Amino acid sequence: MSAMIRKECCAELTPTLATKTKTRRGWGTCGWILAAALLSAGICSAQPPSLSAHEVAQRVDRHYNQLRSLKAGFTESYEGMGMRRTESGTLLLVKPGRMRWEYAQPAGKLFLLDGKYAWFYARGDSQVQRIPAKQLDDLRSPLRFLLGHTELEKELTGLKVTAASGGHFTLSGQPKGQERRVARLTLTVTADGTITGIEIEEADGALTRFSFSSEQPNVAIPAETFHFTPPAGVPVVDALPPV
Repeated sequence: MSAMIRKECCAELTPTLATKTKTRRGWGTCGWILAAALLSAGICSAQPPSLSAHEVAQRVDRHYNQLRSLKAGFTESYEGMGMRRTESGTLLLVKPGRMRWEYAQPAGKLFLLDGKYAWFYARGDSQVQRIPAKQLDDLRSPLRFLLGHTELEKELTGLKVTAASGGHFTLSGQPKGQERRVARLTLTVTADGTITGIEIEEADGALTRFSFSSEQPNVAIPAETFHFTPPAGVPVVDALPPV
């Protein structure tokens, strides 16, 4: 690569790097010197070919189609409607159509999909929300495609892929059937198709992020895990769960 081409290539990349480094604490003059050194050392040289959105989507499909069940830790953060919160717990999935989000923080909060209904309850609530699974419009519902035969390209339109740090990829698209609520859904996946994060941007600008850890595929999960019995004296209301 000629010096002129290298210079032009680096000039194009530098603003992007600058944007990212503004958010990192401790980056000053030394940071800019290091960035310049990395660029001049060959960052602008030919990069290995990246995977297409189709190829990444197929890797996700292959990974989850071979699963019968899944257990993972999750952290959920939400920013919107003047609120900001972070929660965490354990996610359990069993095919077909069963999903349980059991929160440790805050303790006693539960979102459960039993294959027929979705249930939402938090300890101390005056009622239990229930809605038919087919009518579910909850932000956790995009993960339902993992509960059957996964075909990601049929679940998301306008798929785009970008390379991320650590050999990961981000795959973004529009969830079908949620156009009025969700503007964009982005999956962060490993090279083998494992989903490590989900970012959901709602039409009103609210942002929800899920990160996953300690994935355990094909673990034994008792069937009663997905059976919900409302607490004594707490009425069941057919309604959407709160934000």
